[in-house]
Amino acid sequence: MKKLEDYVITIPDFPEPGIMFRDVTSVLQDADGFRLAVDTMQGLVTDADFDVVVGAESRGFLFGAPIAYNLHKPFILIRKKGKLPRETVSAAYELEYGKAEIEMHRDAIQPGQRVLIVDDLIATGGTIEAMIRMIEEVGGEVAGILVLMELAGLKGREKLAKYRLDAAITYEGK
Repeated sequence: MKKLEDYVITIPDFPEPGIMFRDVTSVLQDADGFRLAVDTMQGLVTDADFDVVVGAESRGFLFGAPIAYNLHKPFILIRKKGKLPRETVSAAYELEYGKAEIEMHRDAIQPGQRVLIVDDLIATGGTIEAMIRMIEEVGGEVAGILVLMELAGLKGREKLAKYRLDAAITYEGK
C-alpha cells in the first residue's frame, strides 16, 4: 500500500532555483491518493472540538469540504477579495512574491464558534495568519489548523505556535 508521501511529486528548482516544489495536484489526480489525503487529514482531528470548517481558496476547498461533509459540519469559504456577494471581512497578507487579500462573509462564523482551518500547505504561515485575523474579528475561536503538507524549513508553525497545528506530511526543507 502506498503512503501519502508517495503521491506527492516533487519538482526541483520550481518556480526558481533551490526550491523543491511539492505538487498537490499529483495527490488529487489519483483517486486513491485523494481518498488517503482526506482520510489521513480527517484522522488527525478526531479528538478536536470544533463547530465549523473553514477553507481558503482554492486548495483549502478541496480538502476542507470533504472533511466538513464527512463530519457533518458547515463549510465556510475564504476567497480572494471581490468574489463574495454579501458583507465581508478581509485581511491582507504578504506572499513570497507580493501581497494578497482574502475575505469571508461577515456572518459566516458566529461569535463563540470553534473553527477548524483546513488548507493544503503551510509554509511561512501568512495566509493562515490572515484567516485567523478574520475569524477572530467576527468572534470565532480557532480550534485548530489542519494541512496536508508542512514545509517546516519556512517556520510557519513557529509563527502560529499558540494554535494546534496538524500536518499529514512534514517536509523538513523549504
